[in-house]
Amino acid sequence: METGAAVVELQRNSTNFANIVEEILKLEKKIFPKHESLARSFDQELRKNNTGLLYMMDLHGEVVGYVMYSWPSSLSACITKLAVKESRRRQGHAEALLKAAIQKCRTRNIHRISLHVDPLRIPAMGLYKKLGFQVDSLIKCYYSADRDANRMYLDFDSN
Repeated sequence: METGAAVVELQRNSTNFANIVEEILKLEKKIFPKHESLARSFDQELRKNNTGLLYMMDLHGEVVGYVMYSWPSSLSACITKLAVKESRRRQGHAEALLKAAIQKCRTRNIHRISLHVDPLRIPAMGLYKKLGFQVDSLIKCYYSADRDANRMYLDFDSN
């Protein structure tokens, strides 16, 4: 990961909130197909009390990636989105974002984090496995009629 890039938690009351959200929405629309994008419901998602968003900003103030997560219960959390600009991939940004989200969940005493990923996304699968996620099951037609998903999870020991 480049020196000077920082993972930041999105704060609704921050002065640059609207600009950051606008950049994240552009990235969301560019990376995810329309039926997988949260672009239309993004603000609703962010208003939920149990949702967090971390983003990475480079030295030039550009958002290079983000991770959104939620904790529907006091024991479990879900990574709902992880995205990095195409030109900035394979530089450690996704790993840094995911590690930061995992740490946020740990501080909430979450016991399990889950996520869904297309099994054909080999780099993503490799990253999740590298950080300790395991495949739980294959969910047929999760994304669309011809696209499945692996449900993956990371359990924390109770220490």
